Amino acid sequence: MKKIAWAITGGGHFLSECVEILSKAPQIDLFLSKAGEEVLRIYRLEEKALQGRRGIFRDHSASAPIVGRFAKGDYHLLIVAPATSNSIAKFALGIADSLVSNLFSQAGKSRIPIIVLPTDVGEEIDSPAPKGDLVKVYPRKIDLENVKKLEEFSGVTVVKSVEELERCLNTYLLPES
Repeated sequence: MKKIAWAITGGGHFLSECVEILSKAPQIDLFLSKAGEEVLRIYRLEEKALQGRRGIFRDHSASAPIVGRFAKGDYHLLIVAPATSNSIAKFALGIADSLVSNLFSQAGKSRIPIIVLPTDVGEEIDSPAPKGDLVKVYPRKIDLENVKKLEEFSGVTVVKSVEELERCLNTYLLPES
């Protein structure tokens, strides 16, 4: 069975849809940035995201020894969804100073496929606030440029919608012929 690691950063955009996918797949190990934990609580999605899940890893240390599991071949896919502009910038610049940025770095160094769903997917976004109303978000030019940089990374698939994420995940999970 292919083992999957899924990291959540601090973005509210796409969060409920990602948690919905995760709730149907308790076998996926969940990695939470500090902001990811916080946003799950704020959006009242923590219980749904964590329920029935065995592998839950939190960002509580200066280093991230858990990422060594990618080098050992324990994981076969990394998903980062939703990925904030902060995380995307770190990925694009090669900064590995947190749990999620270390996961991205180590997965890349181990040639493990990575799927990323950025929160900043267009010049104007209607994003759900914690109480359900929509707010307008206007990603900065630098945020959109960093997403474009990431699209050029070998082994990284950048998706722009939850539907595209699900298609990639389903394709990945198909049995090999």
